[in-house]
Amino acid sequence: MIYQTFAELYDELFDPAMYDQWLDFVRRELPDQSGEVLELACGTGRLGVMLAGAGYHVTGLDLSDNMLALAEQHAEEAGVALPLLEGNMLDLSAIGTFSAVTCFADSFCYLTDIDQVQQAFTQVAAHLTADGKFLFDVITPYQTDEVYPGYMYNYRDEERAFMWTSYAGETWHSAEHDLTFFIWNADKQAFDEVSELHQERTYELDQYRQALQAAGFSHVKVTADFGQAEPDVHTTRWFFECEK
Repeated sequence: MIYQTFAELYDELFDPAMYDQWLDFVRRELPDQSGEVLELACGTGRLGVMLAGAGYHVTGLDLSDNMLALAEQHAEEAGVALPLLEGNMLDLSAIGTFSAVTCFADSFCYLTDIDQVQQAFTQVAAHLTADGKFLFDVITPYQTDEVYPGYMYNYRDEERAFMWTSYAGETWHSAEHDLTFFIWNADKQAFDEVSELHQERTYELDQYRQALQAAGFSHVKVTADFGQAEPDVHTTRWFFECEK
């Protein structure tokens, strides 16, 4: 139950404006809504629900059953169809083919190394139609090296508190996020504490390009600001539009 509450609080605290921006990005890049879209690392389904509401046929996949339970709840509340799969992006062998695959919120940055990133890209390519499109984002080395170290965020209400502290990671272009939740337990008349250490790692742009090429993507466009600008040295997140 505490990890379900963890997922719920994470869901509540995530900036809702970003979902609007991801939705706009997808709508610009995928104007044809007739195909099947796979959303990797769909989390609590906020974006998937919005995509379904906009007319896309979208399926969500995530590792976390707690996140998927919330995604199912959000889909029911919105009255949209959102098929959900529990699975690992490193092995998509059990699912079919899609005309588009998306993966946002720098989810690829939670993989262990660039070899795993390439493995995920290869899985995407294998489950994408010949003319399909792959859309994703990752944080940049500027974000891990300059922005995250020393970052802190705190939240508190009557029943819950949340502390987020970020540090530079031990490996090149990496960051560690120490997330601690305090959740009031009425039976014990005390707070339950649950902590998670999130580790992110990113790479130079050329490394992503090489991994995409090795996976079979020959057309790759990289932008900033949700596809609205050209990247520069202070870009915090890259957006990729890829085709085979």
